[in-house]
Amino acid sequence: MVEPIVKRPHYRFEIRKKDTKVGKGFSLKELKEAGLSVHEAKKLGVRIDKRRKTSYPENVEALKKLKEQQEKKQAQ
Repeated sequence: MVEPIVKRPHYRFEIRKKDTKVGKGFSLKELKEAGLSVHEAKKLGVRIDKRRKTSYPENVEALKKLKEQQEKKQAQ
């Protein structure tokens, strides 16, 4: 299963410095850039977070790879 990567909020008191974390789901913008519809994404088991507005290139690439793998499986 593919997991989305999102930026962490900045906390002044935080000791460990992590820039990213695992998100709840992919944004609609990321799905659109990867060429997936919401219906197709749900069929693939991809989680969708409708509240997110951002789009990260790493997430788009992960979705494109997942889409290619699924197309190869269907072609066989």
